[in-house]
Amino acid sequence: MLTPGERERYDRQIMIGEIGQEGQEKLKRSRVVITGTGGLGSPIAIYLTTAGIGMIRVIDHDQVALSNLNRQILHWEDDIGRKKVDSARTKLRNLNSAVEIEAIAETITEGNVSQLVDGCDVIVDAMDNLPTRYILNRCAIEKNIPFFHGAVNGFEGRVMTIIPGETACLRCMYRGPVPQEKFPVIGVAPAVIGSIQATEVIKYLVGIGKLLTNRLLIYDGLRATFSEFTVNKNPNCDHCGSLAG
Repeated sequence: MLTPGERERYDRQIMIGEIGQEGQEKLKRSRVVITGTGGLGSPIAIYLTTAGIGMIRVIDHDQVALSNLNRQILHWEDDIGRKKVDSARTKLRNLNSAVEIEAIAETITEGNVSQLVDGCDVIVDAMDNLPTRYILNRCAIEKNIPFFHGAVNGFEGRVMTIIPGETACLRCMYRGPVPQEKFPVIGVAPAVIGSIQATEVIKYLVGIGKLLTNRLLIYDGLRATFSEFTVNKNPNCDHCGSLAG
């Protein structure tokens, strides 16, 4: 049940016919893990916190650096040298004290990923490298947890939603060598992509709208365009298909 304060806080959301009080209560009961508190993780965490998700777990092993501050809006100059998850937890609690914020300062590996995401309803990809995304993708499939992918480069970004057992997964889409280089980012690109990811999470948890399943949404900030590509489930995928195991 929503408290009187929550009904007032979320009044404008509750007014949306597809959400209503029932949808807001679903958000309050939800548990979300956000893997990364950087460029993508910042807007995702901010908007899911203000939307009234019941529990948000943020995972990041890194510390705040000056070079983060052009895009990682959860972190400020005073946070340089501080653990990113501690910085994020402070800001998110100040945004909405009713939301439980769990902060885990660990590196995601094949050995700990299952424990790190345990008990959560969705996994949100806010990482900056494909190898860790593959670890999360496989874990999401094995634990049957929806996985919300986002990535940015320069002025561009992409988003896709993965429902294990039903849709194409991240590995179905990305094949070939795994890039591990440093890449350029303008701060507004993760703001756009992270906001779309947060929207997808809210839609899924409430059970409304059409998700970006089997569809890759591409954003080009320089041309101010969105385009969409179909992603087909690969029957021979080594994560979700016949070669998995």
